[in-house]
Amino acid sequence: MPIPIILDCDPGHDDTFAILLAAGSDRIDLLAVTTVAGNQVVEKSTLNARRVLSLAKVHGVPVAQGHGAPLLGGTGHGEGDRYGGGDVHGDSGLDGWEFDEPTVPQDPRHAVELMAQVLTAAPEPVTIVAVGPQTNVAALLTTAPHLKPAIKEIVCMAGSTTRGNFLPYSEANVLFDPEAAAVVLAAGVPITYVGLNVTHQALVTRDVLARISAVPRLGDVCEALLRFRSGAYDGIWQMPDPPLHDPVAVALLIDPDLVRCRRANVVVEVHGQYTRGATVIDLLGVTERAPNAEVALELDAPRFWDLLVGTLEGLA
Repeated sequence: MPIPIILDCDPGHDDTFAILLAAGSDRIDLLAVTTVAGNQVVEKSTLNARRVLSLAKVHGVPVAQGHGAPLLGGTGHGEGDRYGGGDVHGDSGLDGWEFDEPTVPQDPRHAVELMAQVLTAAPEPVTIVAVGPQTNVAALLTTAPHLKPAIKEIVCMAGSTTRGNFLPYSEANVLFDPEAAAVVLAAGVPITYVGLNVTHQALVTRDVLARISAVPRLGDVCEALLRFRSGAYDGIWQMPDPPLHDPVAVALLIDPDLVRCRRANVVVEVHGQYTRGATVIDLLGVTERAPNAEVALELDAPRFWDLLVGTLEGLA
């Protein structure tokens, strides 16, 4: 049976491929797409989600706009409490391709309201896949705690067991709202953390790009988006083969054998002068804090790319 999910995202080039993978897989039942500010302001994230679903010719999946600022507002550490990845994703959040006007409408409900209603109506527990800042998810958990039993799992593209990508030890999705990430980790709901340490194993090499560009109908768009991403990563981080973070979080639901995980304790640093937003992941149990998450460590990259390309071909 397909796994029912809500995809909470901030499109974003890598979010685009998470949406396409979730929409195109027969192992996933995509119940809703909700948006949050992150890679761009929330209005642009929402428009981009509608653009991607329209490109995929996927209608009937509601798209609702969520929070445009961190859970506690932008009053904390100046480098952390802000959104926007214009240097990585461009002014539109999806630079590299001129999209047509989307045919998928925006749902009038707030993202958190839509999430709550989907959870309430679902006949079985739903997995939330959060691949942006976790503001919407934290708001859901704090305003509707009675719905926790309706959540099977929360899979987060978040954090890292090693270095960060926005500050030295802070990954962007966590850094942009550390308090929200801390709320989610403390909620008592099963959590899987898919961090930079594993998503940096999903690199868009020339061979991968060639396979994606050959996909009928979708290939030209996907190639253009990935070439923009490659240029941005090369310019900022000297990485001409950029990682594709977010679809890894969806892929492990489709094929759990793609990703090797370990149970560990994860906490978020919310006060550090230089480490705000860092994920402190105790892989060796040295703190004696109880494990509270599955932490992704290793990706079977060839299988991942086979899955993603095959799904794109099915959508085409």
